[in-house]
Amino acid sequence: MTVDVSYDARTGAAVEEVAVSTPFEVDTALAAAAAAAPGVAATPPVERARLLRALADALEGRADELVALADRETGLGEERLRMEIGRAAGQLRYHADVAVEGSYLDVTIDTGAPRLARTGVPLGPVAVFGASNFPFLFGVLGTDTAAALAAGCPVVVKANPAQPVLSARLRLLAADVLPAGWFALVSGFEAGGALVASPHTAAVAFTGSQRGGLALWRLANERDVVIPVFAEMGTVNPVVVTAAALSRADELARGFVESFTRGTGQYCTKPGLLFVPAGSGMAGRVAAALVDLAPEAWLLTEQIAASAATGLAELVAAGGTVAGQAPGPGNGWTTPTTVLSAPIEKLRSGSRLLEECFGPVAIVTEYADRAELEHALGELQGTLAAAVMAGEDDQDVPWLVERLTALAGRVTVGDWPTGVAVTGAQHHGGPWPATTRPATTSVGAGALSRFTRPVAYQNVPDAALPPPLRAGNPWRLPRRVDGVVTLP
Repeated sequence: MTVDVSYDARTGAAVEEVAVSTPFEVDTALAAAAAAAPGVAATPPVERARLLRALADALEGRADELVALADRETGLGEERLRMEIGRAAGQLRYHADVAVEGSYLDVTIDTGAPRLARTGVPLGPVAVFGASNFPFLFGVLGTDTAAALAAGCPVVVKANPAQPVLSARLRLLAADVLPAGWFALVSGFEAGGALVASPHTAAVAFTGSQRGGLALWRLANERDVVIPVFAEMGTVNPVVVTAAALSRADELARGFVESFTRGTGQYCTKPGLLFVPAGSGMAGRVAAALVDLAPEAWLLTEQIAASAATGLAELVAAGGTVAGQAPGPGNGWTTPTTVLSAPIEKLRSGSRLLEECFGPVAIVTEYADRAELEHALGELQGTLAAAVMAGEDDQDVPWLVERLTALAGRVTVGDWPTGVAVTGAQHHGGPWPATTRPATTSVGAGALSRFTRPVAYQNVPDAALPPPLRAGNPWRLPRRVDGVVTLP
């Protein structure tokens, strides 16, 4: 029997085994999701919302048990995990509200000749690949699962092998709340490929490494019927410090350390590259801040720890110099927290210095003038977020925001990019290779529209139209009728 092994992240010791799904179990889960899909799509948003809120209540009701399981498998700590489980419950409720409000469907009706009516229709079963670094917010019952269910799609989740016991417990929690066919969990390496290749699967949602995301994207594009893959893969998120901001250099150095070490550097929004004016001494300031601020914390898996160590060595070989380092705990899966300095002329497209190192590692580089900075920014890959740290009434802010807009899905001024708010205006995505679908977001209200596709109905009788388009507006949705937005 093949198993996923649950490890204690703090010691590296194996503590439990969980059997992985057989091919028959994977096929059964997918077939059940496909059979349930029409009913899930036809379920009124208010009922979908009720179920999502019940899931949120169940998460919070089992918080003690779930946090203990997650802490053992991740080493992230009780305080962080309690905060995350609260945010995950809030996210489920938020998506419930978005489903009921309904504007994500973009319902549009033209009453002329011909009569045209358009709405988004649910895609069908969604295969979700959750992340290891956020076991609740981006895991089994995280943002992709919440958005797909809210949009009217059943979900089959591939359990992350880093958290097999937690994943299995979350499956039981979901089974107590959701109707049959709405949700399933499968596990094992082969199950991932089977999910993407299955003719039952209508879309894939993934959060993780570029390597993993691109493998799924290629597999989906090799199918006879190609399906969308919404992969959020993360890259290096740049932060630019302007000359006018140097009056608070020590504050910025501490803020940078606090941001890039959050979650032991295992956030997809980690600021990995800090651009500073030449002569600022910022690399030394950041190195000094490490001594006070760098937490002794663990990485999520043995593989992540090994990759972080390898990545650090590769960054040094590519031209980086260790400016400061703080040791890890010394046991379990850990690596030193490290800040590197690198000459800006080494930042060239294709350089290892411009690739993500997942873990507590970041680079500081100095620019002599605007031309040198603009040239270096032009070498960067697309990214999820970018930030500017500026002075008051700083004349560099407008052109930097314009320049970073071409690189990132979210641009911040005065805020470190690490935190991601769940709101209507949020966009958690970015140009390739940060995501495979730059126009979509995996966080916020826009996350639901990924799992629908627009269909226009021409001269279709009212009784044959889907509920969002019927004359009585039974789901009470906002609609644009003959160019005028009408509210229920």
